[in-house]
Amino acid sequence: MRSFLIIIALWTFTAGAQTLGGNAVFSFLNLPGSARQAALGGYNITAGGNDLGMGFQQPALLRPSMHGQIATSMNAFLAGIQQYNISSAWYLSKQDITLAGGIQYLQYGSITQTDVSGNVLGSFRPQDYVVQVMASKSYKEHWWLGTSLKYVHSNYGQYRASGIAADISVLFSDTTRLLQAAFLVRNLGTQISTYAPDGAKEEMPFDIQLGITKKLAQAPMQFSLTAHQLQRFNIYYNDPGFNEAEGNTAKPSFGRKLMSHLILSAQFFPSEKLEINTGYNFLRRNDLNVFNASNGLNGFTIGVGLLLKRLHIRYATGFYQRNTFHQFSINLERGGKALGL
Repeated sequence: MRSFLIIIALWTFTAGAQTLGGNAVFSFLNLPGSARQAALGGYNITAGGNDLGMGFQQPALLRPSMHGQIATSMNAFLAGIQQYNISSAWYLSKQDITLAGGIQYLQYGSITQTDVSGNVLGSFRPQDYVVQVMASKSYKEHWWLGTSLKYVHSNYGQYRASGIAADISVLFSDTTRLLQAAFLVRNLGTQISTYAPDGAKEEMPFDIQLGITKKLAQAPMQFSLTAHQLQRFNIYYNDPGFNEAEGNTAKPSFGRKLMSHLILSAQFFPSEKLEINTGYNFLRRNDLNVFNASNGLNGFTIGVGLLLKRLHIRYATGFYQRNTFHQFSINLERGGKALGL
């Protein structure tokens, strides 16, 4: 355990200069791999339960009870862009390790290819995907250690790039106090090949996260607080030219910079077969808001789950100005066995 924490500390220190979300290569790695994750604000590293889809972003959430489970997800974005996820898990009893493998695939439809003069040369279908292996192991009574190894690839016609990355996490779980807390380092890695021949390597969408979830003892609900992008304090995107043209010259305050790291989420369990998930992402709301205009429910996400005996079906949606996304997830057991909760 001590060696594991030392490795995390050293990797975290050396990654302090990593680039933020929109400026990094392979930023699709930040997309939620399950409807439950999407409904909880896009990031949640401590909400437990027998949901293999949550382990795609947080390997320390993998549990032996997920052995034989298959998790699938589909997200329909705007303009025909679609995201697909599939993963499955195995529990190795002799080693007391839960392993999982998964793929995330993003396709952007068919795009017309032209030259600099606008002459049509044909079409191409850009795509991104990541193939990853995850593992989780318990340590003593309350601790779980998790890691993921990833191969990442992008194909945009004649421009292609690939890379490798890893996630490392530590999770504390106290079932007596109905409390979970976690520390996660995501997307620590490098490009193997770049889009331009002999081009400079771009940085990965590195992210340091902390999270906590508390379930109420006398009510069927739990609440989570997740902090992301902790490697840098000011994570606001700033375009002075655009802001000046829009008449927005106000600079973000200390409080807004602080809150931009936070995601609040809640889960309600009206019955054993039904769950309701909701989240609020402060940074997403700020990024989507238009100055001096009505911005509605930007930053809010919501979802519902139907937990049947052999099938778990979940749906999530979120608000992007006047548009929404729709993500569906289905979890089942290999061989048609019953799913645990």
